Parts: sequence; structure tokens; C-alpha cells
Amino acid sequence: MNIQFSNRTAISVILSLSAGILLFLFWLIYFREPIPRDNILDLSFLPAVNALLNSASSICLILGYLSIRKGNRTRHTKMMLGALTFSFLFLICYLTYHAFHGDTLFHGEGWIRPLYFFILISHISLSAVVLPLVLTTVYFAATGNFSRHPKIARVTLPIWLYVSVTGVLVYVMLYHL
Repeated sequence: MNIQFSNRTAISVILSLSAGILLFLFWLIYFREPIPRDNILDLSFLPAVNALLNSASSICLILGYLSIRKGNRTRHTKMMLGALTFSFLFLICYLTYHAFHGDTLFHGEGWIRPLYFFILISHISLSAVVLPLVLTTVYFAATGNFSRHPKIARVTLPIWLYVSVTGVLVYVMLYHL
């Protein structure tokens, strides 16, 4: 069964899906009470796992970029699928952690506090932007539209990389400073 979508339909689906995911995340973190942690597994390890997944995604993004610059399309595809997989696993772990834990407060003081919030706000804002960009970039690659894929990838890559790296920075600042 081969279903064909127009680019317009695909982009509409991507934007709707992205908006739904972002609204769900916003509700999950800020409006819903966390699930009581009585008699459940300790999930305090998940923020560290999330930082590792973001690090792995960053590495794959860089290696994927370097691969395509060298003309190695096969390795580029593998690295970008790796980045996508690590980012998807991150999302699952992030949702799981926040379903049980809720929001995590930053307790740092002094000069680190405004720096943390600058990084956090830019990270959150750009993560909302990067989701539909990533899905659109993947869509164009998967459908073989290699006239549009590199154009949007040039915008997607630096934002995705920034979001992945700042995700690790937020973790370090939140749990280790």
C-alpha cells in the first residue's frame, strides 16, 4: 500500500503533530499534577539518561554533517537516523520523567541564575521550533526531495544541534552546579 501525500498535506500533518506534542508537553509539565511516586520505580536516573541521549544526538548530528560534506550519503543517512532515534528516545524518557516528577526547580543563585534561565528559555523556545523542522527535513529526505531537503536542513541542523547541546547544559546546571 503506497500512500502519496502532497507536500502541503505533509507539512500540515507535521505542523499539527508538532503542535499537539508541544501542547501535551506544556500541559504535562506545568498544569498536570505529577503521578504519586508511592510504590513505583525511582526515576531519578532519567535526567542523566536524557543528557546522554542529547549528547549522542549532538555527536550524530556533527558526524552526519561531516559525512554529507564529504559526499558520503550512506553514512550521513545513518548518522541522521541515529540523531533522530536518540532524540526520539530522549522525548520518551523526558515524558516519562516529567509524568512522575513534574517541573524541576533551579536553586542556583548569583550570576549563574540569569545565565541558566537564558539558556533554558532559548532551549525551550528553539525546541518548539526544531520539532517541525526536523520532521519536515526527514520528510523531504524520505520522499527523495533532494532539492528541498538540503535547503531546510541548513536551517534545521544548527537549531537541532543548539537544542541538543543546551539540553546537556541545562542538565549540568540543574543537577551539578
